[in-house]
Amino acid sequence: MNIARAELGVRELTGKNDGIKVEAYLKYVGFPKGNPWCAAYVSWVFKQAGYPMPKTAWSPSLFPADHLVKQPSAGMVFGIYFPDLKRIAHCGFVENTQGDFVLKIEGNTNVEGSREGQGVYRRLRHKRTINKYANWL
Repeated sequence: MNIARAELGVRELTGKNDGIKVEAYLKYVGFPKGNPWCAAYVSWVFKQAGYPMPKTAWSPSLFPADHLVKQPSAGMVFGIYFPDLKRIAHCGFVENTQGDFVLKIEGNTNVEGSREGQGVYRRLRHKRTINKYANWL
């Protein structure tokens, strides 16, 4: 979690999924700048912590059945389902739980909580807004 926290404050350069750090996240998973990067950020953080997996830019692939857990705890990956896309379309890290809420660190979001934001932020979301949790540790 210290690695994820150290990235708080990273922002895109022009608001188009670009910038030195954003491009490093994307490059790690084999994607060029301009692509959505929440899953790439998650993968990059795991790599920095010494975990070779997960390594993906596709948020739904962070939630295979053998990694799913019911209760969140620090370091787990969360996934938010978007009905219009019919899939998980945003992810990040659980930092801790506070009653019915989860404090998270997520990339490619903003203060409004968008899945197409411009930086790495700490967000507080209600547990019912989260579709799945995965434990990659």
